[in-house]
Amino acid sequence: MAASIPVLLFGGWTAYRTADEHRSAALRTARDTVAQVAERVTAEMNDQVRVAETLAASTALDGPDLPSFYRTAERVAAAHPLWHTVELDDPAGEQVLNLLRPLGGPLGPTADRDTFDEVRRGQAPAVGGIGPVGPVSGRRLVALRVPVLRDGELRDVLTIALKPDAVGDILRKAGIPDGWIGAVVDRSGNLIARSRGDADTVGLPASASVRRAVATGSGGFYKGTTREGVSVETVYATLPGTGSWSVHLGIPRHALDGPVRHALYAVAAAVAVSLALAVALVVTLARDLARRRRQDSSRAAAALEASEERAALAVAAADLGTWRWDVARDGVSGSERCRKLLDLPGTEGQATWSPGAILGAVHPDDRDALRRAAWGCLAARGSFEVDFRTVSAPGAPRWFHARGRAAAGSDGDEVHGIVADIGAQKRAEAERSDLLRRLAAAQEDVQRRIAHDLHDQVGQHVTGLSLGLKGLERALDGSSGDAPGQGLVARVRWLQELTGTIGRDLHRVASDLRPTALDDLGLPRALAALATDWSARYGVAADVQVIGSEERLPDEVATATYRVVQEALTNVLKHARATTVSVVLDRRPRDVRLVIEDDGVGFDPDSPAATVPGARRRLGLLGMRERLNQIGGTLTVESSPGAGTTLFVAIPLGVDPTAKDAA
Repeated sequence: MAASIPVLLFGGWTAYRTADEHRSAALRTARDTVAQVAERVTAEMNDQVRVAETLAASTALDGPDLPSFYRTAERVAAAHPLWHTVELDDPAGEQVLNLLRPLGGPLGPTADRDTFDEVRRGQAPAVGGIGPVGPVSGRRLVALRVPVLRDGELRDVLTIALKPDAVGDILRKAGIPDGWIGAVVDRSGNLIARSRGDADTVGLPASASVRRAVATGSGGFYKGTTREGVSVETVYATLPGTGSWSVHLGIPRHALDGPVRHALYAVAAAVAVSLALAVALVVTLARDLARRRRQDSSRAAAALEASEERAALAVAAADLGTWRWDVARDGVSGSERCRKLLDLPGTEGQATWSPGAILGAVHPDDRDALRRAAWGCLAARGSFEVDFRTVSAPGAPRWFHARGRAAAGSDGDEVHGIVADIGAQKRAEAERSDLLRRLAAAQEDVQRRIAHDLHDQVGQHVTGLSLGLKGLERALDGSSGDAPGQGLVARVRWLQELTGTIGRDLHRVASDLRPTALDDLGLPRALAALATDWSARYGVAADVQVIGSEERLPDEVATATYRVVQEALTNVLKHARATTVSVVLDRRPRDVRLVIEDDGVGFDPDSPAATVPGARRRLGLLGMRERLNQIGGTLTVESSPGAGTTLFVAIPLGVDPTAKDAA
């Protein structure tokens, strides 16, 4: 039974698809046939227009020489079987010549004034519709008019009365399948040619559906009824250059939709049989499924109980608290461990609180961060992680880590998560930061001591040596005037220059280890001295601008700021190929801002260091960040290739109560 259902459905569906493809193929054939007829009719009418234009250019009309033109028109009309007559009209619409009448006889006004006026206005050929039965010819004809222009002015209008036989021949030879109905109609909806009953219907109004299509569009598809009352689906197209003629090809709907309807009956029968088989199959399987469901339910209940026990054991082992925020009910429920970690009110078994109660246990400085993280997770349908402190317990604040993920619950949005005590981790980080800060301070003390020793002891000795050599030079220069004395004087001078070089090198080393200006004059002047000395030494313009108060900063802040500028200038010299460097120091009540900008080659800060040609620059930036992290500072880098580099440094200061209002 199970195997027969898809076979029946597939068979019915295949029959439907086959019938539908047959219908689509018939419509494609209709479109191709319409295009073919339109192309051939347009070509035929274009040929007739070209011959008429050639006749209108006859020299016999220059005079005009009407007898000569009469003979020429007779000869051309005899060569074109479709031409019933040739007519020449003056600009007022009065016939001057008509091959159906002797030359010189009374003719009267021309017919089909609409086409005549169109040619007179546009001075271009025009094709009219099918005309009424002529009083002389006894036939319905098509008027083709071309202007007779001389020196750019309209002199006459040449009219060719065409027999619609050629259009009917084209339509009949287009290979229209039996039962299909083709027609060519003019802009007024009158039949020019028809594949069925052509002689009886030419010139008569087409069906109402054809006339509506002609009046509302230039091509496409529509459903309607033929003159004989046959329901058809019709493809049609407008012929260019024919005065808005159009070709219509109708397919009887019983031939087009019959196979599809039969296929749908087959599909319905297949579905009915399949449903009957499916019902029998369901009844057969229901008993077995019910038995298996009872067994599976028992096993699932046991597995769920075991899984919950394992999950509870894992959470307890990890010392985690679990929580769930029900957004619709605006309530937070959590485990007993969560209540104890956050020291929330309530007793064991009562584990539901309002979001306000949760935030009340959080340190005031961390509440906004926790609130933004939770709502951002909910808005993005994602997850969040945030560290925060609590103040409910006495003593120092305790640190916790919360992690959550948004989910769709049965009654609305929910956020599920865990909370963990990270106090030990935070203490370890604080101890590490304090150790690094003390190491940096110890390093600066050692460098300061070495710099003082170099300056106070070795520097004094070198200075004394230089003065002694200077005195010896003067003694030798004054005591002897012979050639050997001059050689000793030159050697003493060389030793004096060497001593000066050693002294300058010792001063530079001492300044690099610990600039005395930083201790003696403060950070602003120390930075100015550093920029002046660096610019003079390496030929790169550097300037320092100080904004705000120039009060002395704490030693660790001043030292870190000086070292950051020192490392930044080193990076500029090694990598930037800059011509100018600008340093701005902004002293604020609560922090210190530092901006270092160069006009060098720049780089891409987001590229991996291993792929950057000047990757050593990254080591300098890493050292700056490490030094700033020790005092809570931050470093931001903005750069791009060819656009220079800018460093933004922010270092917080201890809050000064006297500056609180100003801040």
